Amino acid sequence: MSENILINITPQETRVALIFQGAVQELHIERTMSRGLVGNIYLGKVVRVLPGMQSAFIDIGLERAAFLHVADIWDSRTNDNATPTPIEKMLFDGQAIMVQVIKDPIGTKGARLSTQISIAGRMLVYLPQDSHIGISQKIGNEEDREQLRNMVQNLLAPGEKGGFIVRTMAEDASESELRMDVDYLRKTWANICLLAKSKPPTSLLHQDLNLAQRVLRDFVNVETDCIHVDSRENYQKLLEFAESYTPSVIPKLVHYTGERPLFDLYGVEEEIQRALGKRVDLKSGGYLIVDQTEAMTTIDVNTGSYVAGRNFADTIFKTNLEAAHAIARQLRLRNLGGMIILDLIDMDNAEHKTAVLAELNKAFARDRTKISASSFSALGLVEVTRKRTRESLAHILCETCPACDGKGQVKTARTISYEILRELLREAKQFNPREFRILASQVVVDLFLEEESQHLAMLGDFIGKPISLQVESTYHQEQYDIILM
Repeated sequence: MSENILINITPQETRVALIFQGAVQELHIERTMSRGLVGNIYLGKVVRVLPGMQSAFIDIGLERAAFLHVADIWDSRTNDNATPTPIEKMLFDGQAIMVQVIKDPIGTKGARLSTQISIAGRMLVYLPQDSHIGISQKIGNEEDREQLRNMVQNLLAPGEKGGFIVRTMAEDASESELRMDVDYLRKTWANICLLAKSKPPTSLLHQDLNLAQRVLRDFVNVETDCIHVDSRENYQKLLEFAESYTPSVIPKLVHYTGERPLFDLYGVEEEIQRALGKRVDLKSGGYLIVDQTEAMTTIDVNTGSYVAGRNFADTIFKTNLEAAHAIARQLRLRNLGGMIILDLIDMDNAEHKTAVLAELNKAFARDRTKISASSFSALGLVEVTRKRTRESLAHILCETCPACDGKGQVKTARTISYEILRELLREAKQFNPREFRILASQVVVDLFLEEESQHLAMLGDFIGKPISLQVESTYHQEQYDIILM
């Protein structure tokens, strides 16, 4: 199966879409004004140590202080059998410390940090504080794993400090390719150490590659057929980057020159709009309802109009099987992380449950992000955890609705009209104006002029003051003011 990668670049943002089997599987967006911080290395300054929480706040030059937990301090993990050293014995206020961002700031939370530094290359990940050589779990052949471990070991000088993790990309790599990656990573680390000695605290020591460059480093694989770039200037930059860093990618890079926008041509713009909605329609007629909250995401599966099964149990089973692939795709598209609860349609057949879980795990296997699913709970729910490192698509592209303030619903016009009547009565008991004027949206004013006109007239007679109405076109349905004339 071939995979196409689309890179849409403008001065304000870079957008990347991965197309597999004719459908958009992943979306990545990076804005120039707010680039992701994951992978960046800073010389931080300890601003507050919290012994009760075994954590500390670190100033790395951002608007909010970043968060460092004792479990993410490398020194405390050198011996797993030893009692961890309390954080107050390792850090003190004002201390300069080298840290790396492992989670971007999300919502009101600051960035999450670690003192275990890792620098990613194309083939390898360098761990300067470790001496371990690890192999990606996705390289399943034991013979290949041992061969790669020996190749990397041979590239290390006797007594050299520092370890490596061999990435999936290196499965068919030659020794010379691995050597180039090792040399690049050593040089990068040496430069970081040099800057740490000369720069003041809160300085940025190393910034991860931009999104377009990370595509060439991390996303391209043997299934990738073509990488379309719609900017000539950036196409040339990516060519230069690939020549010195990922030469095998060069034949796959193509400058898109068509008149129609690249994302329009492949239907990505429509897919983005659908990925921001709650409802996801399935081909069979069933559908998903995706609800994203601060604490967790819930996904509800419904049969909808699908009735093609031989019986009701068969219909439910086929809908859940289709939903498994749709759920996995939506998690990638929307970049949903943390706790995810799947409310699949209830199945009584144990074999059907096993098959659906197997299909779900098979669909999750394509995910680049660490993800795991539990078995069905007593309530028939499946709990999924997906590592959260960056903001979700909705958090990047959307903001809280000013009309409903995030509730997802607004009060009816009738509810607002009754609130206004109660407020008028309250105001009349405290003040003695010549007239009361109601400023409200068109729909509320129309209601007062028609169905609620009698109640408004009765209140005017009761308080003994005239009540006038005025439409404010800029007001949303819940907004109103009462003016004392």
